[in-house]
Amino acid sequence: MLKLETVNELTLKVTSQGGGDVLFTKAGAFIGGECFGSKNYQFEKVLLGPQGNPLQAALGQIGRRFTGENLPLMKVINRGDNITYYANEAQHVVVYNLRQGETISVESENILAFTSDCNYGVRFLAQGVISQKGLATSTLTGMGPNAQVAVLVDGNPIVLSNMQNGSTIEADPDAVVCWIGADPGFKMDLSWKNLIGQASGESYMFEWTAGKAATVIIQPLERTSGVNIGMDGGSSGQRAQRQQNQSLGEATQSVQGTLGQLGGMLGGMFGGGNGNI
Repeated sequence: MLKLETVNELTLKVTSQGGGDVLFTKAGAFIGGECFGSKNYQFEKVLLGPQGNPLQAALGQIGRRFTGENLPLMKVINRGDNITYYANEAQHVVVYNLRQGETISVESENILAFTSDCNYGVRFLAQGVISQKGLATSTLTGMGPNAQVAVLVDGNPIVLSNMQNGSTIEADPDAVVCWIGADPGFKMDLSWKNLIGQASGESYMFEWTAGKAATVIIQPLERTSGVNIGMDGGSSGQRAQRQQNQSLGEATQSVQGTLGQLGGMLGGMFGGGNGNI
């Protein structure tokens, strides 16, 4: 049994009791650990994906690479009682427990860790590409009783929810980390002022109305992205710094790399080779 919790806002503490559990984390996120006895955990690189079926893992990897939502993963195998710690660039950590069938939509760069009771995937949004939040988002869905997710946030997060009161929530897509519940609508506020560089700088928003119940986590640091539609040369945003929407050519190359990895694995399994990648 694994228990995920936040320590000092910036660190994820994972307690393993009994062993036999697997944790998936961002590659290289481990910072320390202790065992009751000799070391009883080990790390393995996840070559394709967390799915047990190689074909499903390969298809998932292709989808994530094509959409730019790929996350280098590490598998932590626990064989007994231990405590391990994980962090990433002193970012804040938020832990969320998913109910059965509940889905969290999150940028892949904001995923720190998740338990094996979560189904990791990617899906397309209808809003299109106008900010850092592009055509696709990563998803984690609760598939068992111990579905836990650790999310990374730049700064102390705020949480907005209309689950109970049916309020309308608006949020800058460049500040949204993740949401649980309905997908947002996309609202644009464009006028002639945009063309002469006199816009407010808040021309596009995610919007959850009363009919779109959700809980939204927002960070105080906006990603630098967006579009420039002013005629004065002013910029309403730049390309995202941490994670950029990739071109079709880049996506194709990435997918070809995944197919090459899969071919190497299959060759090692059935062709008598060593299967090294």
